Amino acid sequence: MTPTLVFDIETIPDTAGLRTLLDVPAHATDDDIANIAFHQRRQQNGSEFLPLHQHRICAISCALREGNHFKVWTLGDAHSTEAEIIQRFFDGIEKYTPQIISWNGGCFDLPVLHYRAMINKVQAPRYWDLGEDDKDFKWNNYISRYHTRHLDLMDLLAMFNGRANAPLDEIAQLCGFPGKLGMDGSKVWAAYQAGEIEAIRNYCETDVANTHLVYLRFQLMRGHLSASGYEAEINLVRDTLSSYSAPHWAEFLAAWKL
Repeated sequence: MTPTLVFDIETIPDTAGLRTLLDVPAHATDDDIANIAFHQRRQQNGSEFLPLHQHRICAISCALREGNHFKVWTLGDAHSTEAEIIQRFFDGIEKYTPQIISWNGGCFDLPVLHYRAMINKVQAPRYWDLGEDDKDFKWNNYISRYHTRHLDLMDLLAMFNGRANAPLDEIAQLCGFPGKLGMDGSKVWAAYQAGEIEAIRNYCETDVANTHLVYLRFQLMRGHLSASGYEAEINLVRDTLSSYSAPHWAEFLAAWKL
């Protein structure tokens, strides 16, 4: 069985990069720079959501299903640099050659990872193979929208139609899974400023758990899991998360309806 790796990133404004891109006073704080960037963005299109190349990754969480095992974790620790966690992510692809699974990864997570990997001099030869090293990758690689080495569940379920996109939180809840628990992407910058990096990492982990559960429901729907096989996979997730001592997993399990 090919390993599956569900992933999710959390980002903050790249204030160091924005110092280079924006004409700001030398004494401006990171908060000042972020607010200037948000203000300029609002004037451009009415939203504070920054262009993808102006984001910096502060957390990457993964859910790996491999062999008889399932685990959820966040790469590095609260003190790891952006370069370290991005390199760890691509090192995992180098090691396992998994199918990687995301929710909106094609439009957000992967483009941000591309920009930040390049800025941080990260190497990812397996990920970028388009058939030059492994001929199988010519017909199924991580880069193509319509190949399944990277499966963007949101994009596929919406039939590659942006007007049909749905938020992970709502789809997860409609399927009986917990959904988001007290934080979302819009709150990450404030949490980071408050020094709450562990809360961000925990939130990112619950997002990949939700995505993995939705992926299992998708596998049931398409007939790649039988009813009994689906229940076995669900029980594996529940048992694994029950073995974790962190409080956010107790909250997650309490919110899991089915």
